[in-house]
Amino acid sequence: MHSSLQRLNTISAFATSVILGLLVFIAAISYPIHKPSGTVQVNRLQVVQGRARWHMDRKVQDYMKATFDIDADFTPLFNWNTKQVFVSLAAEYVSPSHAVNQAVIWDRIVRRKQDAHVAIEGEVNKYGFRAVSKSFKNITDVTFTLKWNAMPHVGALAYGDEARTGSLKVPARALTADGKPLKVETLFY
Repeated sequence: MHSSLQRLNTISAFATSVILGLLVFIAAISYPIHKPSGTVQVNRLQVVQGRARWHMDRKVQDYMKATFDIDADFTPLFNWNTKQVFVSLAAEYVSPSHAVNQAVIWDRIVRRKQDAHVAIEGEVNKYGFRAVSKSFKNITDVTFTLKWNAMPHVGALAYGDEARTGSLKVPARALTADGKPLKVETLFY
C-alpha cells in the first residue's frame, strides 16, 4: 500500500494542477475583448526654457508644455477580474540622434468602474517633457497617444492605444529681440 507521504504528494500535485488549470481558464475568459472609446486633443504647445526644481539635473534646458483635453470611457475594460486600468498620455517624436522617442507626460490610475470615464479639459502635462539633447531645436513634429494598460487580478496584462493626435508642429522657443529666452522658469516636475 502507499505511505501517507505518497498519498499527500498525489493529492497536493492534483490540487496544484486543478488550481493552475482554473487560473488559466479564468485568464482566458476574462481578457478584455471590448475596446474603450475616446479622444485626445492638444490645444497648445509651448517650448520654454527652464529648470526642474525636483530633478537631479537642474541645468537650464528646453521643456515643452502641452495643454490638452481628454474624453475617454474605459468602462469596457472593467470586469470581475480587473484590478485597475493605467491610463497615460505619451508624446512621440523623431530626433536626429534617435529614431523613436517617447515620453509619458500625464497618467492616471483608474481603480473603479465608476471612475472609468476620464473627462479632463485644459490639463497641463504632469511630468516634465524634455528632449534627450536638452533642446527642441532640431525636432519638428510631435504626436500624442492616449494609452491604456488593463491589470487583472489573475492573467495577462492587456495593452492598447486609444486615441492619437495628428502630427503637431513643435513651436520655436520665444526669444527676446537679442536672441535670449524671455525668462528661465522654475518647473515643479
